[in-house]
Amino acid sequence: MPLPAVFNSLIDFALPPRCPVCGVTVEADNRFCLSCWRQLDFLAKPWCAACGLPLAFDCPEGSLCGKCLTKPPMHDGVRAVVRYNDKSSLIAMRLKYGTRLGLARLISEHLQKFAAESSANGIIIPVPLHRSRLWRRGFNQSVLIGRELARSTGIGMNYNVIFRRQATPPLRGMSGTQRRRAVDAAFALRSNERSAIAGKSVLLIDDVYTSGSTSNACARLLKKAGAEQVLVFCWARVISDFENG
Repeated sequence: MPLPAVFNSLIDFALPPRCPVCGVTVEADNRFCLSCWRQLDFLAKPWCAACGLPLAFDCPEGSLCGKCLTKPPMHDGVRAVVRYNDKSSLIAMRLKYGTRLGLARLISEHLQKFAAESSANGIIIPVPLHRSRLWRRGFNQSVLIGRELARSTGIGMNYNVIFRRQATPPLRGMSGTQRRRAVDAAFALRSNERSAIAGKSVLLIDDVYTSGSTSNACARLLKKAGAEQVLVFCWARVISDFENG
């Protein structure tokens, strides 16, 4: 057996791959055990063409949910891998708070299937963090996901286009209206980066899509600067009981 293979075997024996949710041993890295896989609610069509909300019945391509018919979002669609629940939230939290940075690759592997929807002039842009939060945390989870997706798809990434000029309070627990007020003026576009996105199909990367306030604020700037399309790519989408009904 070649020497690298011996080392790999020893590593697998000492540190076997484990389910990223519950920690039981699995057959390969970034794989879920059967029990956790069954408890993840993977999202699939039919969904609202604007916000990605699953629709109860088969609908024509491009159909919108009631909310988006009334007030369409600034972006052109949400591509979320799973519904946000007790299991999927663990992936987002463990990445976001630095205990499992390798989960960025797991998320990007699941996002790859959506990348074909981007045109040939696609560009990956992660949702930015304010510098104060970046200093405390040491990394931006959206940049980590975007970097892995760029590596696997060959789509270029630019994380300097948008910056967060205002620190916002944690959005968790806020209503949709409170979220919109908190983020409306939080983002700005770097004037010297406008040419980088004019006419481009933007893949806006975030970890979780909750109310759409952050995505809308970023998409508004990108569209104003000439982006042809803005698709939101994320690991999980929050679906409230009201929306589900």
